Amino acid sequence: MRKNYWLVFALVLIVPAMMFTVSCAKKAVEAEPTVSETPAQTEQPAVETPAETQPEQGMSEDELAEQQAAMEKQRAREMFMNEDIYFDFDSSALLPAAQQVLNAKANYLLDNPNALVTIEGNCDERGTEAYNIALGQRRADAAKDYLINLGIDPVRIDTISYGEERPVDPAHNEEAWAKNRRDHFVLR
Repeated sequence: MRKNYWLVFALVLIVPAMMFTVSCAKKAVEAEPTVSETPAQTEQPAVETPAETQPEQGMSEDELAEQQAAMEKQRAREMFMNEDIYFDFDSSALLPAAQQVLNAKANYLLDNPNALVTIEGNCDERGTEAYNIALGQRRADAAKDYLINLGIDPVRIDTISYGEERPVDPAHNEEAWAKNRRDHFVLR
């Protein structure tokens, strides 16, 4: 009878303790990201981790510096092409936010003297096709003139107007129209 008592005692105490230990371990693994982390914060270590581990793989400091410079150059190129400037309705006047973006683009072009750019002027769907083509061209020309005033050689800049042909957002509301009134920049 004492054997049964110890067996029951062991089952009652040890099995729940083991289950508690196992379940706690799973919860700790699942709770890695915190609410306060932003996507940029969680992505950044992923970018830095390979660079930190590569010296262990036989890369010299010079090779590592070259690779990091190439990665930085690629990031700058992507930022240049992915950041559009926006306009008010029926206007080709550069807004202060657009001027800040163009200042950064001018710095990129000055740092990369072989880079050539095409500025694509775009409009929302309101207005006639001919009017929107002309407005898109005025918008692209406004950005080009601003870059030229910052010291970029005009030979390096082409412009084209797509009018309303290439909307970013095809919806028919003010939010979509605001996204479509833009200049887009393409390095060639």
